Amino acid sequence: MVGTLPSWHQRSQADPTTNWDTALHQRQHQIAPIRRTDPNSQVELILLGVSNYTCLARQMAQETAHLDGEVVLAEEVGNARLITLNRPKQLNVISSKVVKLLAENLEKWEKDDNAALIILKGAGRAYSAGGDLRMFYDGRTPKDSCLEVVYRMYWLCYHIHTYKKPQVALVHGISMGGGASLMVPMKFSVVTEKTVFSTPEASIGFHTDCGFSYIHSRLPGRFGEYFALTGARLNGKELVALGMATHFVPLDKLPELEKRLLDLNTGDESAIRSAIEEFSIAVQVDEESVLNKQAVIDECFSKDSVEEIIKSFEVEASKEGNDWIRAVLKGLKRSSPTGLKITLRSIREGRKQTLAECLKKEFRLTMNILRAVISEDVYEGIRAINIDKDNSPKWDPSTLDKVDDEKVDTVFQPFEEELELKIPETEDHRWDGKYESSAYAHLQNE
Repeated sequence: MVGTLPSWHQRSQADPTTNWDTALHQRQHQIAPIRRTDPNSQVELILLGVSNYTCLARQMAQETAHLDGEVVLAEEVGNARLITLNRPKQLNVISSKVVKLLAENLEKWEKDDNAALIILKGAGRAYSAGGDLRMFYDGRTPKDSCLEVVYRMYWLCYHIHTYKKPQVALVHGISMGGGASLMVPMKFSVVTEKTVFSTPEASIGFHTDCGFSYIHSRLPGRFGEYFALTGARLNGKELVALGMATHFVPLDKLPELEKRLLDLNTGDESAIRSAIEEFSIAVQVDEESVLNKQAVIDECFSKDSVEEIIKSFEVEASKEGNDWIRAVLKGLKRSSPTGLKITLRSIREGRKQTLAECLKKEFRLTMNILRAVISEDVYEGIRAINIDKDNSPKWDPSTLDKVDDEKVDTVFQPFEEELELKIPETEDHRWDGKYESSAYAHLQNE
């Protein structure tokens, strides 16, 4: 591949003085047309998916339709290991069982000398639309009913980021929120013209999670704040240009690439990269792409508060050539004020935090939000989008100026040490800290 930035995780490990903003600017003339869509429908896409997929995508859905029962399919093909997220009718949303099976297989294969390459894909028309919103909504009354799946997911995110064997994500459709956390950290992440990425959690009263306070905070300039607060969509070519995916492969070539990778029978990264590059093409994004709006985004989304960001964005919207801002502003103003404030602070803190610190923080935020410590917006957001589908959430507080900053502080406060997410501290105990050995599991068993 040519004409792309280093992947975000390469940047996060590089010399901190590296000017990634300059690097992005130098690629502007190479950066591929997409049709911009109304950001107001970001969350709806989680539920509705993307229509008008090619015949190949429909065929893939039909081929997997008979595979009922198992939500994760794990196959051993020579020295390759293939994982298929297998909830196509639900856009492969992540449930407790999905997380548990993913973790079990990844641990087993990392320790297996015969397993050299891990390939992850989604059945049907989606890679993964993220967390199971209905699961969270149904668990709103019993205390901490979703604690186990939350703990397991963030613990799993750490191991995906730090996995010891090459992983390839084949991302042919929707990849959003927690679903995208199964794509971006991979050594190789292959996207297509049908790939749709977004992190729209703030709009429904949640926060940008599953490691994205770490990922987004390491994007060039203020793109991290922009994508986290607006839930703006990126297509496959934009993901490659931004460094959140490594290769762009046309959708009709994806099955052939998968076969080629399975036939490699090796974990040699150079061989894997060469195989992918046989099918990949260089990317060039349209001049209207949001990646070409960095000057405006940096100016507005560097402000200290959400209120100042919106005010600055409104000023820019009045200038000639900035019509694209109006729809984004409309989406921001419809989003949960509490979700926006928590998300901005989390991204800002992420710039100074390690991966482990970000995941521990996100675990606290998620548990406090699900416990409705300062607001029930997350349940109201899910109700409006997923349950009643009236798309008219009633936020509480209803406006940004009514969100108490001191209350926001409370959801960021550390838990007692034994109740924090347990991230392995040494390589010798890399797979320690499982939910089963946590204080939470012991408390539930009492």
